[in-house]
Amino acid sequence: MNHKEKNIYLISLGCAKNLVDSENMLGLLKQKGYSLAPSLEEAQIAIVNTCGFIKPAVEECIDTILELADRKLAGDIERIVVAGCFAQRYGYKLREEMPEVDGWLGTGEINRISDLLDNLDRRPSVFYIGRPEFIADHNVPRAQTTPFYSAYLKIAEGCSHRCSFCTIPMIRGRFRSKKMESLISEAEDMAERSVREINLVAQDTTMYGRDLSPGTCLEDLLERLLDVKGLEWIRILYSHPMGISERLLDLIEANERICPYLDIPLQHVNREILKAMGRDYYGESPMQLIRRIKSRARPIGIRTSLMVGFPGETEDVFGELYDFVETSEFDHLGTFIYSPERGTRAERLKGMPDPVISGERLNAIMTLQKEISRRKNMRLVNQIIPVLIEGESPETDLLLTGRTARMAPDVDGQVLINEGNGTVGEIMQVLIHEAHPYDLVGEII
Repeated sequence: MNHKEKNIYLISLGCAKNLVDSENMLGLLKQKGYSLAPSLEEAQIAIVNTCGFIKPAVEECIDTILELADRKLAGDIERIVVAGCFAQRYGYKLREEMPEVDGWLGTGEINRISDLLDNLDRRPSVFYIGRPEFIADHNVPRAQTTPFYSAYLKIAEGCSHRCSFCTIPMIRGRFRSKKMESLISEAEDMAERSVREINLVAQDTTMYGRDLSPGTCLEDLLERLLDVKGLEWIRILYSHPMGISERLLDLIEANERICPYLDIPLQHVNREILKAMGRDYYGESPMQLIRRIKSRARPIGIRTSLMVGFPGETEDVFGELYDFVETSEFDHLGTFIYSPERGTRAERLKGMPDPVISGERLNAIMTLQKEISRRKNMRLVNQIIPVLIEGESPETDLLLTGRTARMAPDVDGQVLINEGNGTVGEIMQVLIHEAHPYDLVGEII
């Protein structure tokens, strides 16, 4: 059967890095002449690009696949394809247990998506999962799904760190940087399409270029990106704490077009916990790193993610983490509860706190952070700050929404604009009138 006559809808789960893979798959399908549906209700073939990092993500994937299976049973869709991290991690096992799935596509096989669809009628299910080696460069077509003014630039694939709790190296393969010229070409293409904000993503952006020959680095890439005309905000996401160099901070401090924002997943602060996580530090503690960043003349917003409930986290150890959050005053913070993942070294560790206690610790951290965030936002009242206008609020057409340079898309707060005329995709001056724990309210001036 010619599946090019069928409408395809792609559901993208998980992180921004996964979203870039989804956009590449959509671009490849468009190039091959496949029809893309605007909604699942109008599709005959459903592709779900999955996350498989931690238990909640796996549960979301399973729920999504089962919902699609119900739609298939009801005759609403004809074929189901499961791609991405969940497929890479569990596909071999679930191929037999989920016969409703017609095709499985691993993280290193996204370039074969059209081949898979061409063979969807084959039985048993089509199965393209192998060792992840492929990396999509600027020659791989891409259909941008984010708003026209903002895009993600994936600068590397995979991970070569060996954190004891993490499955990413198994799922995504070794760390592989994209070539500098390829990234510049992709960024120039984005700028020509009126993209004003690019967000650099990788499993560890600070490791960029170390595997290339001749070697290069994130700082070199940033300097080249500053030469791309039309890009107004360049944001760095997913940075390893040991990779925050003085040169990187110099670049952020000296260049207005580099967002004063660092996303540094610290995971914890206690030295013994960090050792058990495989994230021990050398020379500079997490607190010293935060102080070094905050010592800069240009205020740099910091987002981090923390893990509670890791094996060995006693009440005293948690107290150390709580005090660290209180002292550090992060601009944005996400917290999650550790879950032992099969195949990781941490799975064998003893001394995991009771789940109820871990839940209480998570709530305590987030309650603290809510107050810190409210207090920090209050300092912005009566200030005029640049805001990227994103359009009408989904809740009411009486408000516009936007973001400051210290707010990343999708994960941080927003600026609600109740007065003034704004142009979507433009960076405009906004006078802040009100502050809430995560959002700001102001008027365009």
